[in-house]
Amino acid sequence: MLNQTKEIALSLLDTFRDAGNVALELRDKGLKKEIKSDNTPVTNGDIEVNNILTKKISKLTPQIPIVSEETSENKKNKDLKNFWLIDPIDGTSEYVNNKEEFTINAALIINKKPVLGVINAPDKKRLFYSYGASKSFEIKDNQKINLFNQKKKNVNLITAVSYSNDLKPDILNLHNKFKVNKYQKMKSSLKFCVIAAGEFDLYIADARAHEWDIAAGHAILEHAGGTMTDFNGNEILYGKKDFKNPSLILKGRHI
Repeated sequence: MLNQTKEIALSLLDTFRDAGNVALELRDKGLKKEIKSDNTPVTNGDIEVNNILTKKISKLTPQIPIVSEETSENKKNKDLKNFWLIDPIDGTSEYVNNKEEFTINAALIINKKPVLGVINAPDKKRLFYSYGASKSFEIKDNQKINLFNQKKKNVNLITAVSYSNDLKPDILNLHNKFKVNKYQKMKSSLKFCVIAAGEFDLYIADARAHEWDIAAGHAILEHAGGTMTDFNGNEILYGKKDFKNPSLILKGRHI
């Protein structure tokens, strides 16, 4: 299985680079934006990136269904165990507003667990991928970095990323439990990547968002030696009703 997931992950890297370039080019030209039924924005960039990713993934694994945030296909299937989760652009508001933190995401789920993840943050020029235990990498400045071997950046501090600057009481309580010294607001799945890279230690979130928002980051974090559970310590599995997320606690390998 490891050889298969490695081959698939490596085959996706150029596609993710191309998708990132297209996303930036379309933004430079001026995006066409609509508001979806759930009151979140979608752009022609989201749709074009989705088309690029699904076309490539369908060729690589034609027998495995794809669930994407931006399409209705396969979302009614209640028996998914092996499938792809795609979030073409996570952090669309950042994307639309010319901020850097948006990401392009895909994860392969086998037996309801993420075995492969790819995340490109094109405006940050950071590309992450993983395909098995201790096989989690970042490509930056044409250098491949094994995240499993990365040392903690702030040895004497416990640092967290958060969805908001205003922490809810239950999240603040958990920050106190883990002795968090400081936290920084960060959007998109980049949160998972910076924890996997040892730049931050922790991310805690109430039940929110969907499985396609977290699956690729989950794989990258776990394969870098980190962990992700709900608030009760339960394992996060995929293919749940409506693809809704539970509460989350992400921990880097050094905490």
